[in-house]
Amino acid sequence: MRNVMSWLANLFARGEPALSEASARDAGAIAALHSHSFRRGWSEPEVEALLLDRHVIAHRAGSGVKLAGFIMSRLVEDEVEILSVAVAQSQQGRGLAARLLDLHLRRLAGLGARAVFLEVDEHNRPAIRLYDRAGFAEISRRPNYYPASSGTAAALVLRRDLA
Repeated sequence: MRNVMSWLANLFARGEPALSEASARDAGAIAALHSHSFRRGWSEPEVEALLLDRHVIAHRAGSGVKLAGFIMSRLVEDEVEILSVAVAQSQQGRGLAARLLDLHLRRLAGLGARAVFLEVDEHNRPAIRLYDRAGFAEISRRPNYYPASSGTAAALVLRRDLA
């Protein structure tokens, strides 16, 4: 019984990463996570420039100062393009991306967004499941868009209406 109680205490002591708006001070951590998550990562100056852009909305998930994930998009008029979503490998499979996406979509709707678009690699099954569960639908394909180990992969263009 003591071992079970100790295990439960450790489980709940970890806590869920807190979600908040990201700012330019997060640029280094976001760039590092982006570089670990994608074939062509963004540099810290690129991320900082995005975070300083008045049209860019970004949210972060973190435990203390450690970044566990982020989502970033650009809002122009009433349309949004999700630029990137990434979750640290140690946090994957725990629903963090879904929590970030839900918070982000609610914030975007509050800012007057009516339609959200994104592109995803056709082979990125976890991301496709995430977007499908969030109500996104495929509206187009861009063949030979992403480099892949066996040639190229198509980009699926997805859309979700918020209004």
